[in-house]
Amino acid sequence: MKTILKHSKAAGTVCFLSVIVLASCKKDEANDPYTPAPAINAVVRAAAGDSAEIAAKFAEFRIIAGETLNNAPGAVNGRREVNWDGVPANLTNNNNFPGDFFGSPDSAAPNGRKRGLIVTNTGTSFRIDSTDFSGIDPSYAAQFESFSKKKLFTYLGNNVTEVTFNVPGTNTSAYTNNFGVIFSDVDQSNSTSVEYFNGVKSLGVYKALPASQGFSFIGVGFPDEKVTRVKIISGSGLLSSGVKDVTDGGTKDLVVMDDFIYSEPKALQ
Repeated sequence: MKTILKHSKAAGTVCFLSVIVLASCKKDEANDPYTPAPAINAVVRAAAGDSAEIAAKFAEFRIIAGETLNNAPGAVNGRREVNWDGVPANLTNNNNFPGDFFGSPDSAAPNGRKRGLIVTNTGTSFRIDSTDFSGIDPSYAAQFESFSKKKLFTYLGNNVTEVTFNVPGTNTSAYTNNFGVIFSDVDQSNSTSVEYFNGVKSLGVYKALPASQGFSFIGVGFPDEKVTRVKIISGSGLLSSGVKDVTDGGTKDLVVMDDFIYSEPKALQ
């Protein structure tokens, strides 16, 4: 079953989608942005629009992820959220953010760093930014906006970011049953997507709806699957000095990320 609600605003068209994909369903649109793998049950919450509209859809996904927000290790149910705003100044507005910052196993680390989130890549150029990335190029101040003020997140090595999970506060590999991410400034319908995996098995690719200079949200839950890895493709280009967004005369759709949300990571059996 698929429900798609659309309404128009003076500034453009804003789309909201709530999708339940069952094993017996087949794609009925040639350009359907939701492509679950065969025989995979998936519950989707997705939207594109301004912050108020995204907040409403994000709140819906919180119920799917877990109504209780966990702030310390040892939880069994509930959810985790990462909005990047707690990252300290020495790791902000530079390219030095460690991918395991929110997955620390160190007992002496504050609980805020024990969220079981491991961000991986082929290099070391993660960046948390409080200036809408205007420190990289001044034009970005007009392109990007943070959903939860004031910091945004990107990877500068390429446009692919991968996420895995540990049991919070440990090095034990873990899984979740769902994961969601907010994007800033998706301009093109095929530039940005989230793919979910259970081991090596793909659970489906979900494309972000465009919202130029606004926000896009994708959140997918899998009642019958373990999500052990998430592959995020953010736009079609990399932020760099002199590189402009497609809406500012450039040739690439530049996209950055804000909040992550996922159910409490549990140990793989």
